Amino acid sequence: MALEIERKFLVDAEKIAALNLTGGAKISQGYLSTEPARTVRVRTKNNRGFLSVKTANVGIVRNEFEYEIPHADAVELLKIAAPFVLSKTRCKVEHAGHIWEVDFFEGRHEGLILAEVELESAEEKVELPDWILAEVSGDPRYYNSHLAQN
Repeated sequence: MALEIERKFLVDAEKIAALNLTGGAKISQGYLSTEPARTVRVRTKNNRGFLSVKTANVGIVRNEFEYEIPHADAVELLKIAAPFVLSKTRCKVEHAGHIWEVDFFEGRHEGLILAEVELESAEEKVELPDWILAEVSGDPRYYNSHLAQN
């Protein structure tokens, strides 16, 4: 079991565009369970598959169990998860000693850009890049499981 300690933020599209990010990982992820106490997510990332179980957040901390699975299995599980599937491109950006994962959503969430930063502890300080608009860590409207349903 691993703890996931992360903060999530809305991103300014104009400012992040100035970084000229290229490449990134293509991600499709769907949810087999979106219960607040536990989510079960299947994801394809490039040509790899993953299955994750996450518990409810306590602040910015939660338990996360993630396992690599065969890509073909992940593709089949995404069919089961439909229509609760998101598509996005994830780029990594280094800023002030932290790696930020910036997600550019596609489809019905086109234009939404969220950034996450994983921390070693809930008390860890992080310097925010100038392309951050607002923190949405505790706002369930920005949980991927919620976005997949709405």
